[in-house]
This record gives sequence, structure tokens and C-alpha cells, in this order.
Amino acid sequence: MRIFDLSGMIHERAGDHCLLAELFHPEMTAMGVACRYSLAHARVLAGEATIPHRLKSSTEIYYILSGEGVMHVDDEISKIRAGNLIYIPPGAIQWVENRSVKDLVFLAIVDPAWREEDEEILGQIPSI
Repeated sequence: MRIFDLSGMIHERAGDHCLLAELFHPEMTAMGVACRYSLAHARVLAGEATIPHRLKSSTEIYYILSGEGVMHVDDEISKIRAGNLIYIPPGAIQWVENRSVKDLVFLAIVDPAWREEDEEILGQIPSI
């Protein structure tokens, strides 16, 4: 069994503009964990949105921990909130907006694991 204390995790601006802390990734060999997927903790600050983007060959799942927002996946638009799980197929254009006064916080699971060369940023931050 491996237990990790993530209380001091540092979030950095990701390519899509969310604040992201990578928790697990197959390339994190120092952690001594073997996995095929990557797992990240993400935040979209109140009044912000991510930049439309796509993962060319990976599936992504968002599990919303707290807050609410609006999820865009290709031509579909839906309100999201804590407890929702969003499936994003490979190649789908996606972005999320947070129109609330509280941060939108979620886990992002990518399988196979996220790779920079697999992500395509498609434009600018949408105005919300």
C-alpha cells in the first residue's frame, strides 16, 4: 500500500488555462506507482473558463468535487455541479466555464495518460 499526502500540492496554469496539480502519471517513477492513466486535481476560478482544447487520442473523465459550471463537449452544452461525472471521448473539443462566485474543483482522469503532444489548444479563453 502507498499513501500520499497531497495537502501541499501546487497548482500551475495548464495549457487550457485551468489551475492543475498532477497527482499520478506513469512517468512519475519516483512515486513507485505503476499505472496507465494520469490523474490531476484541477480548479477553474470563479468567473474564469478554460480554453477550448482536445486530446487527440485519450479519453478524459472529469469528476466534479465542488462548485458548478457549464461544460462544453463538441456541440453539447450542459450545466455541471458537484457529484457529476463527465465523459469526454478522444478528439472531442472541450472547455468548461465557471460563472459562479466559487471555484469549480474537479479530478481529471486521462487514459492513456496525458501527453503534451496529444493535447491541442484551439484558440483563446472564451468570454463568459
